[in-house]
Amino acid sequence: MDDTTPATMLADRALLRLSGEDVRGFLQGLLTNDVAGALPVWAGLLTPQGKALFDMIVWADGDDILLDVERDQREAIARRLTMYRLRRAITIAPEDTLAVHWAPDASDRPSDPRLAALGTRWIAPPSATATGWDAHRLSLGVAEGVADLGSGETLWLEANARELRGVSFTKGCYVGQENTARMHHRDKVRRRLVVAPIDESDARKRSLYPDLDSMVTLRRVDALGEARVPRWLAETIGGNDGKTPS
Repeated sequence: MDDTTPATMLADRALLRLSGEDVRGFLQGLLTNDVAGALPVWAGLLTPQGKALFDMIVWADGDDILLDVERDQREAIARRLTMYRLRRAITIAPEDTLAVHWAPDASDRPSDPRLAALGTRWIAPPSATATGWDAHRLSLGVAEGVADLGSGETLWLEANARELRGVSFTKGCYVGQENTARMHHRDKVRRRLVVAPIDESDARKRSLYPDLDSMVTLRRVDALGEARVPRWLAETIGGNDGKTPS
């Protein structure tokens, strides 16, 4: 790496490596997305009531699985997975020889599994730290992480998991599946996580980004106010009070 090497590493992300006996099968019964097929995918680990505890991107590394998670939540996610592991011969450990990388456009890299407009994302050895990720994803209306989603506070479909390819309705059971499937089939997603200009009086705000004059908040789809509704979400909920989506 030299002075001309672009800075691509997301320093607030970290990796967990899962290795051992039928790792995919283990995760298949826990996570919201289908991890038995092509990876990467975005997925959630939910409460039994279908509320988001953690979100992550799942990658294959040979027979192992790498979980692309928030650095600050890595230990908590490992503890939760260990609780479910029981007697399975599976190792769950930090992977610090590799890191998560992002670029707005790198044609030789895979697209973010949530939304192609998010740019490209890949796993490689650590490098210089990228800037601009939060501004980029918030401009596209994408929430992620415990700060935005809450922990056990937001139903997975309210976090726009259906629109951002974070859930499979055909893979079978997982933690929180019953309520998530019921909401989907009855089309009862009445609230959505959205990005909006900061409003300190908003009782449902999740996280603030003062430098970007942005916050993530949970709002009823019929009362989005000044929320910035991107096209990918407007196509589902019918727009934002007549405003043109981005």
